[in-house]
Amino acid sequence: MAAAYDFTKLRKMLTIQLVVQIVLVMLLLAVSLLFQQKIADRFLSCVVVSLLIQVGLFFPLKNLTAREVSREIGSSALGLTSADLQLLRRKRVIADIIKSSVFLFFVIFIYRLPEKPVILAIAYFSFILTCLTYFQCFNFTAKREMKARE
Repeated sequence: MAAAYDFTKLRKMLTIQLVVQIVLVMLLLAVSLLFQQKIADRFLSCVVVSLLIQVGLFFPLKNLTAREVSREIGSSALGLTSADLQLLRRKRVIADIIKSSVFLFFVIFIYRLPEKPVILAIAYFSFILTCLTYFQCFNFTAKREMKARE
């Protein structure tokens, strides 16, 4: 692959992800306040369970984002051939299918849950924290790799 890189597209993606992260944090705060009013006595246990779920999901998310960043860095290289672009596109489609599957899992799981606020709180918190973890891992890894290649 080429030694020169153009990170313009990746920088724009990181800026968009920063805005999405800010919106997700505001959503997390709003949902937290809502559930804290409904289940004040068990709210802290819901937060702890959600954080434990995040600890379990951290390394798979970290590995996914590392592969995605390497793909995005590779697509930022100058002078790529059409075969290289085809391979990168195939990798991007596979990653998008994985991310869509996780999103659909959470949507269907939350939709099918019983109307128990404790379980709903854990599901909502886990979903939002999973998204935030993905974006944070992606941003950290992308910035580190861009700095190493500049």
